[in-house]
Amino acid sequence: MDGKLAVIGLGSIGSMALWQASRLSDSVVGFEAHTPAHARSAVGGDTRLFRMIYRGTPGYYPILERSRDLWAELEAETGQDILTRCGGLSIGSTDGPYLRSVLETTRINGAAHQILTREEMAERYPQHNLRADDSAVFDPNAGVLRTDRAVTAAVAAAAANGATVLNNTPVSSIRETNDGVVITSGGTSWTFGKVLIASGGWSRQLMPDYLKAHTETRRVFLSWFVARDAAQFTPDNFPTFSRMYEDRSMYGAPTVDGVTVKATLDGRGTVTTDPNGFPRDLSAVEIPETVETVTEFFPGLIPTIVRSDAFPDLYTEDRNPLLGWLGESSRIYCATGFSGGGFKNATGFGHIAAHEVLGKQSFVGLDFVRPERFKARQPSVQYSAPQLPKA
Repeated sequence: MDGKLAVIGLGSIGSMALWQASRLSDSVVGFEAHTPAHARSAVGGDTRLFRMIYRGTPGYYPILERSRDLWAELEAETGQDILTRCGGLSIGSTDGPYLRSVLETTRINGAAHQILTREEMAERYPQHNLRADDSAVFDPNAGVLRTDRAVTAAVAAAAANGATVLNNTPVSSIRETNDGVVITSGGTSWTFGKVLIASGGWSRQLMPDYLKAHTETRRVFLSWFVARDAAQFTPDNFPTFSRMYEDRSMYGAPTVDGVTVKATLDGRGTVTTDPNGFPRDLSAVEIPETVETVTEFFPGLIPTIVRSDAFPDLYTEDRNPLLGWLGESSRIYCATGFSGGGFKNATGFGHIAAHEVLGKQSFVGLDFVRPERFKARQPSVQYSAPQLPKA
């Protein structure tokens, strides 16, 4: 054996799983195809939103609570400022489906929140150009995560705990044997007791067919704009936001460089067959839609894209991640398929994955993320993420 556990992919989830596993075992190895937080990974783009208020599956809430505590632990352990708590806004039509769904999930979870009328929004957050029937739900526990700092800090903490990190070591195959799991990279092989797959958009090549049939790699893009008055868009004055209507949608974060503001169309991921070869530049359709939306939403931003990029991530058919063993007797565990929304709870899911794969603890109430939920389903011929109509 070359170790008790190998973690394949040290990005959003893999870095956190490696950090957590290094607290439980002195025989952990992380494999990274490039280097942690490299520019081609789904970690790219400086920031991600952290929020306790969202719409959808209520089962995420306890994971988010644990994630919030673990982000603080990672900061304390490494001395890095990773999570800036600036609050968060969910904005939409008062009686529209978006806010109704947000409030329904919030009611079930009991998350702290405040409903803001259009008039209250205009007074507190005049950066937003609101529609006549708008209102918002304010999340006091939301904030913005610094992705590069988070990943590099987690990997450094794991190494300090005794984990081995192999950079520039892309894994080409994994194979279960009677003795363990054999990992191959180039002409070199290793054998481990257990393997954890956390390679995001590159995970499909390491998955069984039943999961390939229900997953796809998608290209997700981000965009930034210059603020006319950057002081209005600092974390002290400008919470993270998610804003959705039938005709437009956008999310974003306050400035972290004192100049630019992230404001990106929501739900526009497109399928790519090659996570290494998709277009990084925005298309002739993406650019005008992004500019038109910013022009309407934010008069305080200059409506010219000054920076953009695109990244791969693995999407599942139901948009919930894959967290668990690949089979009943398998030694291979996966923590992937977060469908563009996993960073906020990366520490929580990394904690669960590390404890389960090393046999330290099992968790209940997670049927909505277990891979076996797809075994009973027929393979999909084609599926796509919901796309909002263009304006």
